[in-house]
Formats: sequence, structure tokens, C-alpha cells
Amino acid sequence: FIADASEGLRADRIFFMEMNTRLQVEHPVTEEITGVDLVEWQLRVASGEAIPLKQDELSINGWAIEARLYAEDPAAGFLPSTGLLEDFFIPAISGRVDTGVEEGSEVSPFYDPMIAKIIVHRETRLAAISALADELNGTLVYPVRSNAGFLWRCLNDEDFEKGNLDTGLIARKDEALLPPRNPSGFAVDIAASSAILDYERYDEFFPEHASRGLTGFRLNAAPQSEVTFKSPDGETLAGTASDAARNSQFDTLTRSRLEGELIVENGQTYLLKTRIGSEGAASAADGAILAPMPGKVIALDVADGDHVAAGQRLMVLEAMKMEHALTAPFDGTVTELAASVGGQVQVEAVLCVVEPAKEA
Repeated sequence: FIADASEGLRADRIFFMEMNTRLQVEHPVTEEITGVDLVEWQLRVASGEAIPLKQDELSINGWAIEARLYAEDPAAGFLPSTGLLEDFFIPAISGRVDTGVEEGSEVSPFYDPMIAKIIVHRETRLAAISALADELNGTLVYPVRSNAGFLWRCLNDEDFEKGNLDTGLIARKDEALLPPRNPSGFAVDIAASSAILDYERYDEFFPEHASRGLTGFRLNAAPQSEVTFKSPDGETLAGTASDAARNSQFDTLTRSRLEGELIVENGQTYLLKTRIGSEGAASAADGAILAPMPGKVIALDVADGDHVAAGQRLMVLEAMKMEHALTAPFDGTVTELAASVGGQVQVEAVLCVVEPAKEA
């Protein structure tokens, strides 16, 4: 309802705007604590049957909590992320997973970026929070970005645990809820152990090429147990295989890829590259306005040659039910305009360039 109180709150100034005659996204929480299947109920009622239970026949048992797993990048303002789910795994240790995708599915820019719901049911609220954190801790999504690491940090936030919640929580916590750009040193050690184990498995399956147990062998020196990686942000990281890392490896989700090791730490998926070479990607010059996601240009506010001020809106992209305004990074002139209203653009396409204004 919306109430117009400009002339005092009156019954004739209250307006009914909308009613969702459907199950909400969070309906599994209700199902878990009541033990009823609301989807089944809908189908039965739609076919003419009576509602299976009356209100006084229902009871609430325990606590349930649901996390929406989204294909989005929290570090980039929660912009949607699209592409092929080359690696996708949710442990479902003792929880429920509702999803319509699987490993190998494509996340397109044409639909909402939610890819799964993870639901747990426990006797207490804190137990439910802990169980959901465990589910997210081992959730692997790659190369599409996801909010799994962000959700894990939310669940482990002190205010969240105590129920001190309001709509300003995320803004107040800011970067504290964002996963670190690189994994911890111990996680890198685990990745090193996984990489060395890959070599040993190669020996096992291809004995004609085997190193005969000499993985890391060095003449007149102790065996090499260190592996050098390139981190997601380009930093060089060194990991050392150890007994502790090897033992922990089997409790930590790791996957080997041709280009390196995938490791999940606190819900965040990292690719640590062992094959380091040219990325083959060109970088845009300062002032180049790049598409942050695949989408459709729905508004164009400038023309080639226009003078713009810092922060002025240049155009608006629409993708995955979201609108994203692109603005001028500084005072300057619009050149090389390559966007048009209604046009589809790919991620990181150069849409226009803002040439900085010359100093007087």
C-alpha cells in the first residue's frame, strides 16, 4: 500500500499498488520450517483441490536461512557477470540447493543473474548461519564471478550474527564485506601441494614419461617444493607444498586447470596461474569508456564532439534487469562514439572516448 499523508492520513488517500500472486524467491525458507511443499500446494489448489492444511494445523520448527547465489562481481559494484560456467560446484553438505544451471551452462545477459539458492535448516539461528557458511565455503564458480565470498563474509559478520540489521549494513561495512583480491598464504601452499600432486598423478597415468618419483628433484640440493603462481591481480605468489598443506588440501576445494590451480577460500574462487604468458588483451587508453558488461544501449545522452563535465552521464546500458549509467571520468570532449540506442555491446567494448580538456 502507498499512503498519501499530505492532507493528513485518510482512508480515501491509501492506494493499493500491486499483489504478487506467486511464490516469492524465499519460499524454501517457509517450506523448511513448516515441512510443507508450497509448489505442490499451488498445483493442487489450481487443479481444484482444497488447501491441504488449515492455519491451526501448521507449526514452525527451528530456523531456516537462504542465500541467493548470483553471477555478479561485488568488487565492481555488483555488476552482473556472464559467460560459461566451466567450473560450478555447490557442496550441498546437509542443505538444499535450488538451481536451474549446471556445470557447462551459460549465464547470458538476458535474464536475472541469480544462478542458485542455497538453503539450510537448523534448530537455532546461529546453527543455521554456520551451516550456510559451510555450504558457501566450498562453493566453486569459475570463470563467471559470483557473490559467494561476499555472502560468506556477511554470514560471519558480528552485526549479522547478532541480528543488528538494516538496509545500510552493506554501505557501512563497505570493503570489509568484500573478499580479498588474493588468497591467504596457506591457501597458496595448498594450491602448490595440488600442483605437485598433479605432476605425481601424471607419472602414475603416463609411466613412459614418468619422473620416477623425482618430482622437484634438484642436483646437490633438497627437492624443490615451491611453486610460483600469478595471482588474479597479477601479483607473483609463491606456495610451498608441506605435510600440513597436503593434509588440508583434501578439506579445501581445489581443481586443476590447464593454466593453473583453482582454489576456493571462504567462498571466493581464485585462479592461480602456473602457465604465465601474454594475455592477448589490449588495454584501453585513459578516457576510453568501456562496457562493464554485455548489454543493450537504452539511452545515449551525447554526440560526437560534445563537451562534457566530469560525472556527466554519457549513456545507459541495460542487462540482466539492471540499468547502469556510464559517466565522464573528467572534463573533456566526446570522440570515437561507437554506441547507438538499441545497439547490443559486448563486455569491455570501447563505446566512446573522452579526451581531457586542455588546460588554459
